[in-house]
Amino acid sequence: MTFENILEEIGGFGPFQITFMVLLFVPRMVLPCHFLLNNFIAASPPHRCDISTLGGGGLFRNLTREQRLTVGLPVREDGAPKSCEMFTEPQFQLLANSSDAGNLSTVQCRSGWVYDNSTFTSTIATEWDLVCDRKSLTQTTSSIFFIGVMIGAITFGFLCDKYGRKNTLLASYVMSIVFGFASAFANSYIVFAVLRFLTGFGLTGIIANVVVIGIEWVDTRHRACIGVVGSLSWSVGNMLLAGLAYLINDWRTLTMVVTAPLGFAVLTWWWIPESARWLLAHGKVEKAQFYLEKCAKFNKRPKTLSDTEKQDKSYTYLHLIKTPKMRRLTLLTGIVWFGVALTYYAISLNIGGFGLNIYLTHFIYAAIEVPAKLVIYFCLDIFGRKKCQAGTLLLTGISIVVNIFIPRDLWHVRVVVAVLGKGLSESAFTTVFLYTTELYPTVVRQNGMGYSNFMSRLGVTVAPLVLLLVDVWSVLPQIIICTVAIGSGLAALLLPETLNVRLPETIEDVEKTRLNEQQRPLNYVSLLIFF
Repeated sequence: MTFENILEEIGGFGPFQITFMVLLFVPRMVLPCHFLLNNFIAASPPHRCDISTLGGGGLFRNLTREQRLTVGLPVREDGAPKSCEMFTEPQFQLLANSSDAGNLSTVQCRSGWVYDNSTFTSTIATEWDLVCDRKSLTQTTSSIFFIGVMIGAITFGFLCDKYGRKNTLLASYVMSIVFGFASAFANSYIVFAVLRFLTGFGLTGIIANVVVIGIEWVDTRHRACIGVVGSLSWSVGNMLLAGLAYLINDWRTLTMVVTAPLGFAVLTWWWIPESARWLLAHGKVEKAQFYLEKCAKFNKRPKTLSDTEKQDKSYTYLHLIKTPKMRRLTLLTGIVWFGVALTYYAISLNIGGFGLNIYLTHFIYAAIEVPAKLVIYFCLDIFGRKKCQAGTLLLTGISIVVNIFIPRDLWHVRVVVAVLGKGLSESAFTTVFLYTTELYPTVVRQNGMGYSNFMSRLGVTVAPLVLLLVDVWSVLPQIIICTVAIGSGLAALLLPETLNVRLPETIEDVEKTRLNEQQRPLNYVSLLIFF
């Protein structure tokens, strides 16, 4: 008897499933708050050199603030003081004629910087002077965090399939709380970077479990619903981050506030069920029967559970590449996840790229995700997973290409196209979580998700570094992002459709039946285009 038949008996989408999905909503809201936290805690406000120690004797000290800035700092074309340069000595002649500053000798800031605290009371950039020749360290912090997420994806993918979804979920909660709060008390950049790495590592276990637990407990008809509706927690958390960051201008306090909800998650962990699919796949029949009976009781269904076949075999990441169709699946899902993640985060992390208020831009980017998710929910059951995955990625790439050619004077048009691209990239992310969960068999599903998340976080880690290439050529980041989006969209076309197909339980299911449906030969030309 298949697990799908068992779910039909006990209720594949009832109060039992709805209850634990509501309990998982809070920890899922925390994820975007940490993943995009760098937009605010690492923000670099307007700054200038501290000229309080500049020479000139009593004459300089007797000048007004405006006069000191005139004789101490060179100015940009817009008349504002340069951020990273100062004159070697006071240029008092500029008080009479400020236009003669063209050939005067300048040096890098000698005594630190003075920051505009009107928007941010404190950020890691202002606390540790991560500006000018050290400004890349703010983006490096984001990359370090996502390296932790990337390594955590591999680690928790293995642990989830080895020790179960529920136990590793608790370990993730505890690690995220401990290291999240600890990072708020870091006394140096290096300590902060290490703690952010460990926070990212811990948060990965939440990602690896909440989606899979939901998909494995619902029937075939409601997988899209549980996947898309559950992912709305990301959009809610994303919008909440914009509001919290607006109200809390100190980076330490903001970090603690966005971590605090995980305390509630720990208290409600006791009511989260273990995956009965995983228990059966690992020979834990009695435990599986306990949760299945609990589900039947909660859903008010009769306990007419049939005997299930006991399986007891260990699986590792090597099983992802041991057989031909699994190798093919692993290659393609890795490409798609890399492309989806790099595209989404490159757009999300570039919230200052349009000259608008960063809180407003972040909120708009988050708000567009809600209609994007609702639209993709209906499209998934109409057009199928494969067409939605490929279509959203290809359209995201096209929107980025279009923005390259729109003049910067038409900033309102550029914003509309960028927001559209952000919505499409979110639709691609929503789809890939559901799609990948349906593609991998139960016995290696968490290993498959762990590998996919690793590829995803590789893309996320690269995203901030791609944005730094704007100093090389202003449109180079956009060219790279759109190329990756279109390439991964073409790779998605080579995956099989999973609409209304039961979840595979074993690798044999994949090799013998599942992936034979609507299968096309692997098109290496498309992969070549991607690379």
